[in-house]
Amino acid sequence: MATLFRKVWESVSTRSNSNSNSNSSANSIDRFEEMMMYIQTASTGEFDRIPLDIFIQILKILGPKETAKLSAVCKSWKFIVSDNRLWIYFLQNQHEPWDSTFFAETHLRSGPLRTFSNSIPDLSFMSIYGQRAQVPGAIIIDGGSGYCKFGWSKYNAPSGRSATFLEFGNIESPMYSRLRHFFSTIYTRMQVKTSTQPIIVSIPICHYDDTESDKAARKQLKDAIRSALFDMNVPAVCAVNQAVLALFSARKVSGIVVNIGFHQTSIVPILNGKVMHRVGVEVVGIGALKLTGFLKEQMQQKNIYFGSLYTVRALKENLCYVALDYEAELSKDTKASFQIASEGCFTLSEERFKTGEILFQPRIAGMRAMGLQNAVALCMEHCQDAELMVDDNWYKTVVLAGGSACLPGLAERLEKEVCGLLPPCMSNGIRVLPPPYGVDSAWFGAKLIGNLSTFPSSWCVMKKQFRHRSRRRFMW
Repeated sequence: MATLFRKVWESVSTRSNSNSNSNSSANSIDRFEEMMMYIQTASTGEFDRIPLDIFIQILKILGPKETAKLSAVCKSWKFIVSDNRLWIYFLQNQHEPWDSTFFAETHLRSGPLRTFSNSIPDLSFMSIYGQRAQVPGAIIIDGGSGYCKFGWSKYNAPSGRSATFLEFGNIESPMYSRLRHFFSTIYTRMQVKTSTQPIIVSIPICHYDDTESDKAARKQLKDAIRSALFDMNVPAVCAVNQAVLALFSARKVSGIVVNIGFHQTSIVPILNGKVMHRVGVEVVGIGALKLTGFLKEQMQQKNIYFGSLYTVRALKENLCYVALDYEAELSKDTKASFQIASEGCFTLSEERFKTGEILFQPRIAGMRAMGLQNAVALCMEHCQDAELMVDDNWYKTVVLAGGSACLPGLAERLEKEVCGLLPPCMSNGIRVLPPPYGVDSAWFGAKLIGNLSTFPSSWCVMKKQFRHRSRRRFMW
């Protein structure tokens, strides 16, 4: 240990003069100033003579592993090294954003079986840092009805994508053979052995009602997913609702998720990480496929030639938006162009905002359906009437999810429309948030779980547990 300190001191001595005016040193001193106030009165032996800024540099240069070893030197060092603010600094310098790490460790670490708490527990971030470093991570498969995203929780983004419906059919149907084929194909593409890592799977948003048949269908789907994976020798399975994962990615455990899926849009109320089916999940029969189809119809009416629906989808993603005021937008020049490789340049005008407008005015596309703003307002009214907790503002945060939810202007327009439909006592405080991570929001919600210091024990079902529960169901 003495040799280590000598090397650090020599390193700091040679750098201190050259870096004395650097902004990074000043920022570091500001960050630790409050924490280090008591160092001046603590007894750290010969290190009492080291200036405060040099002491800070020593801790920074040592890094988390060597800093942790200092706790064995003496009580004063143990007291200094275990300070939360030091370990928060180390966590802030990791790849995952600190606010996401803090949310996960204060709200999700106990797992889904315990009640989520709004109060922040008394945590040791030194222990959390060490535990997170040892977490094995997880394979994440976010199997939406349109597109599937898969990857590794330690990665910054999904490593691959597949067209779910076109390749695998309806994975929302709990057919063992279909699910087995789906999962084995994803594992093959990732080139990962099934027995090596836990897995986090997003459960599609389906079977919306609170009837006994819907409850049984949701349970059957979850059991079919687990059964297929455990038969493939996966060691542990965590299956979480897709809307809940999208909410987690926004660093919330309560709110309403508006998921614009492939075939339809779901308005899902979630309280403390649990979908409130008894409050009511609203469904609007307009999804990404209908939006793309309506843009295709508009292009055909103007004799704009295109190669395939993939071309139309690319134009929707790159040119379309939602107008804050539809009538006012009609009088504007909204022409814009986008170049598509091998097909040329496409120019759209009012089609750009008319496409997204059918979410609010379905009649434009010849559909008899509820507008998105009406469905969200209805869901909020049901949440208010349910009186589920003392804080009646839990449902006033609305998080958008799904690829088509990334249309620019959608969050602002929906917030405006919903506030206009509800009385002031309810509309006050409503916020509509765009997808936190775009089309990959649910995947990033799973990433928070997979990197938790308590994963996989707090969130996963082990193969032995699942088989034991299955046998008990058939016991008379």
